[in-house]
Amino acid sequence: MTTLSGWGRAGAAGGRPRRVGYLFSAIWLVFLFEPLQAGWQHRDTWQGWVGMAATVLFAAVYVVAFAVVRGRSLRLGTVSQPLGAGMLLLLLALAVVMCLTVGESGLAATVYLTVTSVMFLPTRAGLAAVLLLAGATQTLTMLVPGWQPLPSLLLSIFLAAVAMWGVSQLIRRNIDLSLAREENARLAVQEERNRVARDLHDILGHSLTVITVKAELAGRLMDVDPERARAEVADLERLSRDALVDVRRAVEGYRELTLPGELARARAALQAAEIDADLPTSTDVVPGDLRELFAWGVREGVTNVIRHSAATRCTIRLTPDTVEVLDNGRGPSDAELLERSGNGLRGLQERATALGAMLMTRTVEPQGFSMQIIAGAVS
Repeated sequence: MTTLSGWGRAGAAGGRPRRVGYLFSAIWLVFLFEPLQAGWQHRDTWQGWVGMAATVLFAAVYVVAFAVVRGRSLRLGTVSQPLGAGMLLLLLALAVVMCLTVGESGLAATVYLTVTSVMFLPTRAGLAAVLLLAGATQTLTMLVPGWQPLPSLLLSIFLAAVAMWGVSQLIRRNIDLSLAREENARLAVQEERNRVARDLHDILGHSLTVITVKAELAGRLMDVDPERARAEVADLERLSRDALVDVRRAVEGYRELTLPGELARARAALQAAEIDADLPTSTDVVPGDLRELFAWGVREGVTNVIRHSAATRCTIRLTPDTVEVLDNGRGPSDAELLERSGNGLRGLQERATALGAMLMTRTVEPQGFSMQIIAGAVS
């Protein structure tokens, strides 16, 4: 059973739905004054006292039933049918006692029975109960000696049924609305988690790859070229600090990539990996609304070239509506392609689709791999 946290908190914080239920239901108890007065007029008999007691108990059960069961339905998002049916049967028994002891005035209880039937029972069962109550009321007034037909009572029964049905539908719609809001909030949280996970992968995947390559290079140069090794170690410190800043900005949601910056990083990373780089010298041909997407493409493509391809050359091509990262490596195996699709490439595909672009990957003959983003390919 689904719990509405908002209603649950309201119920826990002082039981507001229950208090409102007490007040709302108690207002209409004024119509039980007639059977109570009839019992008082016969207070010299046991029937009068039993009738008054049954009327007071009926009023108390009705208030509790309306407030408690209704409050429960608000908190849990559904009417508790077993509890509601039990309350309804108890009210019906008390109504019978009222009619047997105070006479025709006890039929005032039928309006309250109508309200509880519509409130607690499913729609069809509630309708059947209302028709039975109306039929029983009409039959009793026609068959019991001294009782008179009460058209106003029948009208009250049907009006109460319609009114309570409208209230019940309104409450159910409010419950559905609360459920929808909770679901939207849950989806928003999930989307934000996915965004953070995707951005962290894109940022750390690239940065850690470059840091690993530079660390390996510094290790090889430690004995043969200490000065260059120290320079590589200094670069490692700078890259790690930059990665930390990028991670913080990604978590905060304020990070924005630039295409020239990613090309500069790509050149440094490829040089550290000893891969010849053929990169564009200008990004002026790329429209402003595509530059961030193309920057992500450059970052993901170069990261994959360094990490997976074993290439000796990498080419990046820019046009007004495409970016391509091309290498002459061995191409990815099925397992590597699955890994890429499950992480960075999938995140890049999501970014591209959001801007109406398409991500394409293909092997190149005689050897190599191409990753391309084509703008305007998804309508």
